[in-house]
Amino acid sequence: MQLSPEEIHETLLMVQQQHLDIRTVTLGVSLDGCAAGDPARVALRVGDTVRRAAERLVPVAEAVAREYGVPIVNKRIAVTPIAQLATGLDPDALLAVAAEMDRAAADVGVDFIGGFSALVHKGIGEGDRRLMDAIPDALASTLRVCASVNVASTRAGIN
Repeated sequence: MQLSPEEIHETLLMVQQQHLDIRTVTLGVSLDGCAAGDPARVALRVGDTVRRAAERLVPVAEAVAREYGVPIVNKRIAVTPIAQLATGLDPDALLAVAAEMDRAAADVGVDFIGGFSALVHKGIGEGDRRLMDAIPDALASTLRVCASVNVASTRAGIN
């Protein structure tokens, strides 16, 4: 894509005068292959998957920011909702998953990792309950982990 001198000038003015930035760059990571019979292996698989998928996220985002001269404020990872893996996990195993998510996020240099989450807009399963019970301790014991509970959708309404 070729940028005209006028477009470059306009962008530079927005960066300098209007403080234009890119708020967040997010990498989505599927954890579909992380379920395991052994709860300790779930956390290890989550961490390995995140590290492998996101190892180049920060360097690439920083290179793009330098190339275009537009700051990128946050680099973030969003993973498959952990409640999907939580059915067979006890509270300690869920906290181990949160801790491993936090370590993996630190290792690859991102600001946040989201996905310590449950999707309950169609009803609450056992994994959802376990995860929701673990959210306070997970957030209190990690620096980068973000949690959420999706309780509604335009299709399913509120349950």
